Amino acid sequence: MRIFSPLYAYAMNWSRHPKAPWYLVTLSFSESVFFPVPPDVMLAPMCMADPKRAWRLALLTTLASVIGGFFGYLIGYFAIDAILPWLRTTSYFPAYGTAVQWFKDYGFWAIFVAGFSPIPYKVFTIAGGAMAMTLGPFMLASLIGRGMRFFLVAGLLAWGGPRMEALLHRYVDRIGWTMVALVAAVAAWSALN
Repeated sequence: MRIFSPLYAYAMNWSRHPKAPWYLVTLSFSESVFFPVPPDVMLAPMCMADPKRAWRLALLTTLASVIGGFFGYLIGYFAIDAILPWLRTTSYFPAYGTAVQWFKDYGFWAIFVAGFSPIPYKVFTIAGGAMAMTLGPFMLASLIGRGMRFFLVAGLLAWGGPRMEALLHRYVDRIGWTMVALVAAVAAWSALN
């Protein structure tokens, strides 16, 4: 069943839209505070569609994400008591507990790892503020972690360019169904444990 191919074609067309960089900035900022979709899903096709702009797009994504992270930090610092009851009802609450513990144990490295990895960065930005992490190291770790991640994505996909776009278009349905199967397997495994 070819569900992912039309979505992929749509994403590639959308990535060529004249206002796509502004959408990318908005997504990057929002993801660092509350939105569940990572900016990579927009950055990647934009870098493949126009490899010459990859570094600029990575920089825009990084800066918007770090500014969003600062906003998340402020929410944690000034409003954690107001959002904690809501946070307890979400699937992010266990990650928030992990983030708080990581900040106690690792400080700077906690936000760096969250910035680079697929761990929910937004949870760590809010936890960083709630834990009153020193702002300078918080911003530096965010800038380095997020920058490494987005420049790596941009570089790899710009390097692949049109041939990567064609290759992904050919195999996107297989990749998509494999990811669905992996998510289902992880969900089943965690439900059993």
